[in-house]
Amino acid sequence: MINYIIPIVIVLLVFVVVVIVYRKKHHNEISRLEQKRLDVEMKPVLEELSKVKQLNMNGQAEEMFERWRNKWTELIDVDLKNAGEALLKIEDSVDKFQFKNATAQEQEIEQIIDRVDGETELILTELNELIESEENSRVEIEKLKLDYRTARKTLLAHQYSFGAAGEPLEKKLEVFPGQFEEYDVLISQGNYLQAKDIVNELDRIGKEIFQLISEIPNLLTEIQHKIPNDVKDIRNGFNEMQEQSFFLLHLEIPEKLESIEQILPPLKEEVINLKTENVSSQIESIKREIDGLYDALEGEAIAKLYVDENFDKMGERLDEVSGFIDYIKSEADKVQLSYHLTDVEIALPINARSAMNSYQQRYDLLAIEVTEEQSAYSSLKEELEDLKKLVDVQFEQAQMYSNKLVDLRVHENDGRAELSKLEDRQRELKRKVQKANIPGVPDEITARLHESELQLQTIREELLEIPINVGVIAAGIEKSDILISEAEEVIQEMINNVQLIELLIQYGNRYRMAKPGMDEKLTEAEKAFRDLRFNRALEVAAIAVDSAEPGSLKKMEEIAKEAVLKS
Repeated sequence: MINYIIPIVIVLLVFVVVVIVYRKKHHNEISRLEQKRLDVEMKPVLEELSKVKQLNMNGQAEEMFERWRNKWTELIDVDLKNAGEALLKIEDSVDKFQFKNATAQEQEIEQIIDRVDGETELILTELNELIESEENSRVEIEKLKLDYRTARKTLLAHQYSFGAAGEPLEKKLEVFPGQFEEYDVLISQGNYLQAKDIVNELDRIGKEIFQLISEIPNLLTEIQHKIPNDVKDIRNGFNEMQEQSFFLLHLEIPEKLESIEQILPPLKEEVINLKTENVSSQIESIKREIDGLYDALEGEAIAKLYVDENFDKMGERLDEVSGFIDYIKSEADKVQLSYHLTDVEIALPINARSAMNSYQQRYDLLAIEVTEEQSAYSSLKEELEDLKKLVDVQFEQAQMYSNKLVDLRVHENDGRAELSKLEDRQRELKRKVQKANIPGVPDEITARLHESELQLQTIREELLEIPINVGVIAAGIEKSDILISEAEEVIQEMINNVQLIELLIQYGNRYRMAKPGMDEKLTEAEKAFRDLRFNRALEVAAIAVDSAEPGSLKKMEEIAKEAVLKS
């Protein structure tokens, strides 16, 4: 019996728990929807409507106020009220466990609340637009009135500056007083949105007119005075420079000035007709062209000064550099008798002389152009500057060549001095070898000394040659230095090793009879020493002595170093 009762009890408990959970869920949803309904109901529609009542309650304002108020009343008294009553009914359905029906009703009520919320937001948006429209329009219309009065005063006070453009500007301004009056009427009638349209239109018109009033005097000044004066100045300058024998045909200044003068009347007509959109850019283009003409004339004047100051100097410079090149050519011929010169070095003064002849021809042609006065000074200046650069390059190269010729004797003397030093080092090496306490000279040492001696002899013979090749001598000096340096290193190493071998054998004699094998090792080292195999002798003696008395090798090395330094 109990086995049947327990499952039934469990099922009942589960059912009760599910019912409780569903009831809790729906009660929470009902509370959420009620709060959402109250949030919509509490939105500040009435407060915003009270602000509208402070406006002129006529026309549009009154009509819109009534529409918003009626709509809000309907939303509160009908839609939201019905939603509240429906929520109470849903609670009854939940208490009766009609959960499916409750869910459908909850969804329907939320849709109603969302719709009411959207319509409420629309009312608030329209309210704010009306209130802000009134505030903004009031500020903007006052600014427009001030700008209008300022524009009128400017036109009256500076009629001359506006010329024929003053009348059409006056006509454009005539629209403002009537529109100001229309604005005031609409405001008094409560038609704020229509008034805002007037403000927007006046603002658009005002920006155009006030901009014209600001820029037209400057445009007319440029067209009627500044540009014509610049044209006159340039034409006068052009004529004066022509009288002074300037060649200016290539600048085409008369044609360009005439073109500018033809452009000005149409530009003035556009300004008078208040069509200034492209006038400013065209004026700027004309001013840039005028600046270019000024610069061109100034450039010709500066070029003439340069030509006048430097033409004769260039002729003198050509003579000076040509003379210098002829001098180094003769010096090269003399030097060539004593020193070897490469083909390039021999050809350099010849090529330089040829280049200078070419530059002289260009200068002679330039002299004709200067005399005939049928060339622009700017082109003459460019040619003169180019010639100067070319001649300067030739002079610098000639100077370097001259210095090189002088250096040949210096290099010869340096070579002889270096040879003497190398010979001293060679003799010192031979002395070291002879002085060393060795049974003979190893073949490697003999070969190195012989090779370095042959190289020194080659240098001696080169110094006796005529012409002397200082390049070959310098290379021989470098090679000899390397050979002697290598020989110095090898000989010094040999002397150090010999000193160490002698010390090791002397030190090892005390163990000769006491240590097994010591006599045999020392005898082998002595034989290698007599056979001039110093490296082998050192290796055998070092191993033998250090094995007999560890650390003795290092001690002998220190003693050997001191002995070598004292020798």
